[in-house]
Amino acid sequence: MSQLLSVIVPCYNEEESLPFFYQRIQQVAAKLKEKHQLEMECLFVDDGSKDKTLTLLRQYSQENPMMKYISFSRNFGKEAAIYAGLEHSQGDYVAMLDADLQDPPELLDEMYEAIVNEGYDCVATRRVTRKGEPPIRSFFARLFYRLMNKISQVDMVDGARDYRLMTRQMVDSILSLKEYSRFSKGIFGWVGYQTKWLEYENVERVAGETKWSFWKLFKYSIDGIVAFSTFPLDIAAFIGVLLCLAAFVFVIVLFVQTLAFGNPVSGYPSTLCIILFIGGVQLLTIGILGKYLAKTYLETKKRPIYIAKEVVTHETISKNQ
Repeated sequence: MSQLLSVIVPCYNEEESLPFFYQRIQQVAAKLKEKHQLEMECLFVDDGSKDKTLTLLRQYSQENPMMKYISFSRNFGKEAAIYAGLEHSQGDYVAMLDADLQDPPELLDEMYEAIVNEGYDCVATRRVTRKGEPPIRSFFARLFYRLMNKISQVDMVDGARDYRLMTRQMVDSILSLKEYSRFSKGIFGWVGYQTKWLEYENVERVAGETKWSFWKLFKYSIDGIVAFSTFPLDIAAFIGVLLCLAAFVFVIVLFVQTLAFGNPVSGYPSTLCIILFIGGVQLLTIGILGKYLAKTYLETKKRPIYIAKEVVTHETISKNQ
């Protein structure tokens, strides 16, 4: 009896790379069917693209029943696209990969064999090189992974990609986490399950440009830290205690200095610097508290993670405005 593999492909302005991906994924699907009797459904998630991405997805869906798609009412972000794909997937196994072919679809064969023959629940991928990536971006990426592994309880591997193949049980566990502010790399580690890591050399985009600027990646990393660690709150509390002790010591020094040498008015510049420093630390700690409070605020609103304007799965066609 054949089984079904769902392949989730988040797309945002990928009209240049989609034709290349479409050709490659069909070849991989044919190989998996011939070698393992494994059927495939390819579920594209159009994340509010402004180019002809949706037009191409409609075309592919008409040409090949294996090709299915979800189109958002606007851009909700890659995390929402991943969740939507997982939620609509029907496969016994579920894979996620990008449309730019930086995630080689040919690895799906090896990933499937590792799950079936070696008993893993998940096979994930990581880049062993960052060739073609700006050095400053690579430096901060590695720094982020080291930091997360020290301050959180989730296992995050340096160079990890979203590209992975999972069993249905693991996917259902991920879907049980309904949080609005999602950080998938942390969620994958948090749910656990046995994971095998496949390493490969970095692959350049087949076409188009990356949608992830340095600033977007920085904000994304902050979201990940806030989502899976309360360590920044501990830092804020520690700094507060440290400054209280410093202030106490400073009061004693001033008291002794006044008794010994009289009025210490000459220390005005240093006092001003101390006031500015403490004020800056207060604003920093308030900002940290505000970030956690903002996340709590968003969660309590209970807004949907995404809104699907158009869903085409061939079995069911629906349009939700």
